[in-house]
Amino acid sequence: MSKLPTPVRPPLIAHVIYRLDTGGLENGLVNLINHMPENRYRHAILCLKGHTEFRQRLRRNDVMLFDLGKREGQDIGLYWRLWRIFRAIRPQIVHTRNLATLEAAVPAFLAGAKVRIHGEHGRDMGDLNGENRKNILLRRGLMPFVNHTIALSRDLESYVLEKIHLPPAKITQIYNGVDADTFHPADSKRADLPFSEKKLVVFGCVGRMQAVKNHATLIRAFIALVRSKQEYRATARLMIIGDGPLRQEALSQLATAGCAEMAWLPGGRDDVPELMRQMDVFVLPSLAEGISNTILEAMSTGLPVIATRVGGNVELVGDQVTGQLVPACDADALTAAMQRYLDYPALIDSQGSKARLDIETHYSMQAMVNAYLQVYDTQLTNTNTTENRTCAES
Repeated sequence: MSKLPTPVRPPLIAHVIYRLDTGGLENGLVNLINHMPENRYRHAILCLKGHTEFRQRLRRNDVMLFDLGKREGQDIGLYWRLWRIFRAIRPQIVHTRNLATLEAAVPAFLAGAKVRIHGEHGRDMGDLNGENRKNILLRRGLMPFVNHTIALSRDLESYVLEKIHLPPAKITQIYNGVDADTFHPADSKRADLPFSEKKLVVFGCVGRMQAVKNHATLIRAFIALVRSKQEYRATARLMIIGDGPLRQEALSQLATAGCAEMAWLPGGRDDVPELMRQMDVFVLPSLAEGISNTILEAMSTGLPVIATRVGGNVELVGDQVTGQLVPACDADALTAAMQRYLDYPALIDSQGSKARLDIETHYSMQAMVNAYLQVYDTQLTNTNTTENRTCAES
């Protein structure tokens, strides 16, 4: 009796991230895994600094999750632990994301991972413009261990071309995709959620409350808005969804200004799509961004977006078409942008409808998944072809 052929298991991708917690990068990773066909690739997530309940958003039950327990500061043992895991699980592809995990490409190379891919997703408070010389030199020094780089915006693509000096053939620019079925426009607001009265105009924001997201400027702008006219005080409302170290400071700022009842800051929530449908205008006051998942989700929900003119925001928001762009840290400009929707409420529907159409046309989840699959497939094929050629020549 002949033996049945052993089923070929899909290649394994090891995704290396700093921490699996609420955030745009992490949300993009979870979306990618959830929407990728299970017969194409298997997945493991290696978290340098652990994970939270955010892991429950993974819909596949075959995803391996590893916590590396990185110590504060320089942790030399981290590279040994990474190497051991890579040797144990044998991924064909290792995909690092942002500078905090780029060094993992070295133990991946030493462990025999065929393909090392790196993703540039955005910048943080320590290097808002990507000009830090040490960071640039570190990236240049580690890029020989990387086969291919994915940039999430044209801004980041230009950065790795001009600052890191990567050749164009080693870079692919891929926008995040959004689940347009989950984030869809509302027919009406839910009465059981805050600020459901028809007369209200709700300015909303979703994101972890940390310095780079710059919620303080949004709060200053909102306070100035409701103080400028009595009618704005009766109609304008603020909703900020997300937890973080600056949330309590924001609540105190609103209370001191006598605006506590006009704002709702509930912390982290699991019903973000429903809450976005309670909003009328989305506001993102960040100091730096790659490609913001929350902007895409807001546009998909049919909301006009006010965003700062930084990073990939200018690629997503059509100024005066699907929203407005304002300078970072300019509370006066942000106040004026918010006031425009109060004075001309028809803009909310017209710009919101164009935003939704833009998502359906350019930022589908399937387009994102297909783009990643093409990179993974191409890099594996190129590596296998090179190995076969080397074997034939020897």
